[in-house]
Amino acid sequence: MSKKIEFGTFLLLQTPSARPPQEIFERGVEIAQAADELGFSSIWCAEHHFSTYGYLSRPLMYATHLASKTKRIRVGSAVVVLPLHHPLIVAEEIATADLLSGGRLDVGLGRGYQTYEFERLGFNLGESRARFDEAVDILLLAFEGKPFSYHGKYYDFGETSIYPQPMQKPHPPFYVVGQSQESVIATAKRGFNVVSGGFGVPIERLREFRKSFDEMDIDPAVRSRIRVSTQRPVYVTKDESELPAIIEQARWNMRVTLSLRQGLERVEKGHAIAVPFENEPSDEELLERYFVMGTPEQCIAKLGAVRDAMKIEHFNASCWFGDLPQDKVLQSMRLFAEEVMPAFQ
Repeated sequence: MSKKIEFGTFLLLQTPSARPPQEIFERGVEIAQAADELGFSSIWCAEHHFSTYGYLSRPLMYATHLASKTKRIRVGSAVVVLPLHHPLIVAEEIATADLLSGGRLDVGLGRGYQTYEFERLGFNLGESRARFDEAVDILLLAFEGKPFSYHGKYYDFGETSIYPQPMQKPHPPFYVVGQSQESVIATAKRGFNVVSGGFGVPIERLREFRKSFDEMDIDPAVRSRIRVSTQRPVYVTKDESELPAIIEQARWNMRVTLSLRQGLERVEKGHAIAVPFENEPSDEELLERYFVMGTPEQCIAKLGAVRDAMKIEHFNASCWFGDLPQDKVLQSMRLFAEEVMPAFQ
C-alpha cells in the first residue's frame, strides 16, 4: 500500500511583467490563505535576489508574515540560501520565526545555484558546498541551547549563545534541497528531510534520485525518519483547451531557472528574460515528463507516476508560475485540493 502524501504549495513571487511589489506580496498572502482553507499542510517561500525572477529576498521574514495571516498551515523557507548569510544570523532568524509563528515553521536549506546572485554579494559559487556544510554545523550547535564556539575555514568565532531558542525542540524540521547525488548523500547522512526536483527536472531524474537514496549506506533508524519530497508545476482544469497557454506561462519559470543555473542568464535592468533553449521539450513532453497538468483525472495519474518514481511522503505544488492570473491560480488550487489530493490521502 502506498504511503499517504502531505501537500504543500510553493511561492517564488516571480513577475515576468514586473508588477508592483505590493501586488505580488498580497497575491502570495491570498494564496497562503486559500491553501490554509483548502487543506494544504504547508506553504514554502523561495529566496532570490536582484531580479523579477523572485521578489522574495528574505523567505523567513515573509513566512512569518504568512503565519500571521493564516490559522493552521505550516510555513517554511524553500530555501534559505545558506552560503549567502552568516549562520549565526540565520539561527536567530529561524528561532524568531518559529516563535512568532507559534511553532509552525519548517526550514528548507540549500546551497544556491546562481552565479549571478553569488557574485553580486561577493561570494564564490564554487565554495558553496563547503560554506554550506560549515553553516549547517553551526546551526545544529546553535540549537543545542548552550554556549558554543566554532573554528572553521569560513566561520571562526568565540563563545556564543543564541537567544531566544526556537519553540520546536531542538529546532524546526530541516529540509535540504539537492539535485546532485553528492548533495542527497550528505543530506541523508545528517538525517535531514530531502527535497529534489522542480522546474526543468524530468521524471526520470526523480527515479535516479530515489535509486541513489535507496542505495545509500545509512543507519536504518535514521532513514526511517527522513521525509522525501519533490516539487512540480501544477495546474488542474476541466477545460483542456487552456493547457497550451498555461504551459507557456510555466515555460517562463523553466527557461529562467535553467539559464540562471547554467550561468546563461539575461537580466536587463532587473528584468529576468526567458530565453528559449535549443531542443526544448515540446508541450507534449512537458506534460508527460515535467508537469502535473490537465484534468483532475489526468493529474491523479501524473502525480501517481511521480509518487511511484520517488516514493514521496510530501509533494509541493507550484501553482503560481509566470504571469498566471490570480483567479486561475486559485481555481486550479481548489480543483487540486478537492479532486486530486483526496486520491493520495
